Amino acid sequence: MLGVSLALVVGAYAASNAIRLARRPAAVLPFESGMPPQQHAVSRYHVRWYAVTLLFLAFDMEMIFMYPWAIVVADMGTSAVVEMFGFLAILLVGVAYLWREGALRWT
Repeated sequence: MLGVSLALVVGAYAASNAIRLARRPAAVLPFESGMPPQQHAVSRYHVRWYAVTLLFLAFDMEMIFMYPWAIVVADMGTSAVVEMFGFLAILLVGVAYLWREGALRWT
């Protein structure tokens, strides 16, 4: 049984060495994606994408907090509604800032 197991392992290793295309150093291989990178990993992003990210986070945080709030709003009463409108007002300030900065313009 040990001999058969060893033969299977050695056979699988030999087959993988026989059918691979080329041997490249591990430092230049992409990690788990299978495609070579198009640009350097630490290349810079345009500053517009930071504002878009902030806008996404504003709406994302809104949804994360509104789902549980919708479950308990009937039990908590008016104070929960007031707190949610305060939270939405803070997010609206962020969206107004991004609108003023031009994050919603794509031209």
